Amino acid sequence: MVSTVHPPAVKVVGANGQISLGKQYAGRQVLVEEREPGVWVVRTATVIPDNERWLHEPKAAADLQTALAWSSTHNASDADLDDTLSRLIDGES
Repeated sequence: MVSTVHPPAVKVVGANGQISLGKQYAGRQVLVEEREPGVWVVRTATVIPDNERWLHEPKAAADLQTALAWSSTHNASDADLDDTLSRLIDGES
């Protein structure tokens, strides 16, 4: 990834304590770190909710990729629906 360094920009903190980073960042989540009084580092971030974190664990991610690959070569069908529901209810795999 190529990073472009821009010269410092002067921003004014509004009466409500906000600054604008520009429309290109609208709606993005950011991490704001105060390194020392008056020194902040602002970084864009992707936040993963706690209840979805398991999806990013290596085994879960690999299982999901396997399932997605399988689903791309198998057409959806209700042909075996009753049999599938019976097996799920009975605890069979």
